[in-house]
Amino acid sequence: MARPKQARSRAADPHRRREAKKYSNPIPSREFILETLTEAGVPLTFSEIAATFDIRDEGELVALQRRLGAMVRDGQLVPNRRDAYCLVNKQDLIAGRVIGHPDGFGFVKPDDGGDDVYLYPRQMRGLFHNDRVVVRIIGQDRRGRLEGSVVEVLERNTHTVVGRFYQESGIGFVVPNNKRLTHHIIVPSDRIAGSGQDQIVVAEITDQPTKRTQPIGKILEVVGDHMAPGMETDIAIRTHDLPVQWPAAVEAEIADLETEVPAATKDGRVDLRRLPLVTIDGADARDFDDAVYCEPKPKGWKLLVCIADVSSYVEPGTALDAEARERGNSVYFPGRVIPMLPEVLSNGLCSLNPDVDRLCMACELYVNRAGQVTRSRFFAAVMRSHARFTYDQVAALLGDGDPQLRRRCSGLLPHLHALYALYQALHGARTGRGAIDFDTTETSFELDEQGRVLAIRPLVRNLAHRIIEECMLAANVAAARLFQRQRMPALYRIHETPKEEKLSDLRGFLAELSLRLPGGKRPTAKDYATLLDAVRTRPDRRLIQTVLLRSMQQAMYSSENAGHFGLAYPAYTHFTSPIRRYPDLIVHRAIKHVLAGGAAADFDYPKPDLRRISEYCSGTERRADEATRDVESWLKCEYMEDKIGAEFEGTITSVNSFGIFVELDRIHVDGLVHITALDNDFYHFDPVGHRLTGKRTGTVYRLGDRLRVRLAAVNLDERKIDFVLAPHGQSGRKKRKHKV
Repeated sequence: MARPKQARSRAADPHRRREAKKYSNPIPSREFILETLTEAGVPLTFSEIAATFDIRDEGELVALQRRLGAMVRDGQLVPNRRDAYCLVNKQDLIAGRVIGHPDGFGFVKPDDGGDDVYLYPRQMRGLFHNDRVVVRIIGQDRRGRLEGSVVEVLERNTHTVVGRFYQESGIGFVVPNNKRLTHHIIVPSDRIAGSGQDQIVVAEITDQPTKRTQPIGKILEVVGDHMAPGMETDIAIRTHDLPVQWPAAVEAEIADLETEVPAATKDGRVDLRRLPLVTIDGADARDFDDAVYCEPKPKGWKLLVCIADVSSYVEPGTALDAEARERGNSVYFPGRVIPMLPEVLSNGLCSLNPDVDRLCMACELYVNRAGQVTRSRFFAAVMRSHARFTYDQVAALLGDGDPQLRRRCSGLLPHLHALYALYQALHGARTGRGAIDFDTTETSFELDEQGRVLAIRPLVRNLAHRIIEECMLAANVAAARLFQRQRMPALYRIHETPKEEKLSDLRGFLAELSLRLPGGKRPTAKDYATLLDAVRTRPDRRLIQTVLLRSMQQAMYSSENAGHFGLAYPAYTHFTSPIRRYPDLIVHRAIKHVLAGGAAADFDYPKPDLRRISEYCSGTERRADEATRDVESWLKCEYMEDKIGAEFEGTITSVNSFGIFVELDRIHVDGLVHITALDNDFYHFDPVGHRLTGKRTGTVYRLGDRLRVRLAAVNLDERKIDFVLAPHGQSGRKKRKHKV
């Protein structure tokens, strides 16, 4: 059995200096422990690990025990039956987060990336969506997916559930509102707290599920009988367990913050207050975390992107930092925001409001006429925004609109025109490198004072949106390149290449249209962009774009750089929004560490910590997306509720074995035409071709087809809209007959 022949000197720990900054008598770092276990080649008990590092002091032994316990909780180690510590991701052990599916099965998304691991419904019986587990790979299914068996539950992440309360035969239970939570929570009769049939309640989980037993809970709160206007957001907040209240410790830390930047904090910073920096945001924005300035140079332009210096106010180890990390990001609902930071910071000291001094982190970029960044640097600065512009105002200033506004802002016009010229160069470089530019539509809701929907409108992106987007992309790339040059551990925003299974389906679909995706087995973003450009004038371009988009993976945060496929960047990160994204705050701290001359090994966030933060923040991002999608689905259902029987024109946006989803023109509301509501026929589902084909009539319903439908039903509780084909509307296409 291979073991170290002698004790390892703790002085050889490459991260000893970092540990010494945190602890007066540091024990071995996590990395050194993992390295030691790897070299040993076999699991080691606690006593063997302590002996390996020659740890005998009682206090150090307790600290080592705690560290090993934390490594188990974080999925780096797992104890075996003789209480020896095994390396996870060795011996087919994988740690990751559970993703539940409404149909009862689930997946484990590995912490270290790689393919998801399938969990059968019997494995999911003892789990909730979002738990963290260690699984053992037990094989592959017919589709080539890895199959797993749960070895250990590392972390329970469902503690309260919002749902509907029911009583049957004297037994109470709660059906969760979140469809990924497939367990019914049993509520004993003495814990129902006066809940009535069909009421919406919040239940606390007192006993987590096991493979043999359902979860047990107690009612904490009765939310109400019906979802009144505005309640949909409260329900989403509870369903997705979004933190809303600020802990007392946070309130205490921010109590002494003033509205003005303290004079002492400006010392040692570059003074940019005379530079005409401006913010450009949406009309309803309240927190301004980025300002820009551009001036022409003989060989191109100098661009300054100044970002609110949140890290000067939110320090590691504080309650404020812990709460910001817990939230992960701000959540934007129609008519309401759940901020990552308290308002005194998000709308005050950290918001680049006009005509007031603000601390910032500046990214200075020199860009040539070809749109290439030739030089960049970061520095701490103090600035003063010279104007707060909206996107529409900047678009008008750069065009021929609003002469009065042009006269009022005449002093800033040269800088805005320089920004526009820079944008043209950056956008040209973007096109040249092959970044993918999908033509998608987002919607906004106009609400009345009671929170009811008055109108649903598409969001129109104008020239100003694109200018700011290119400036932010350039700054984000510069930050990622800084980390690459310094070999600095950091958080990256990655977008991995499409998986082979998705590419295979995509190629099969394109072949039916006599199209081909260039690039062979490993297509690049430029190959996608080339195909998109080639089909831009085709009537089925929306169909092709949708299928291309669905073949791609989801962007996420990672401690390992894997590049950004969609943007065609070899390295990319998020630097520009530390007010509303916790990963950006970590990026700012890493930049400051580099500027202070710190070494990679001394950074306060070692690779394992960054991996955990990236995985967690990717999860909070998904949580926010799901919460806002719930609210928007509810609002769309509420908007359509009084339109039963009305007819609409729309486009098929999804085809499934059970029917087709149709998105209505202009209002962008989608609903299901169930397969039983189609023509009197039996339909075959082709997942590669994204179509349903009638066996008798040959009628084809395909992704991208146009239809006229009639609204048949709206279910607010389920957030579902049902359509039927309009009597005189287009009802599919007849399948072409070919001569043999």
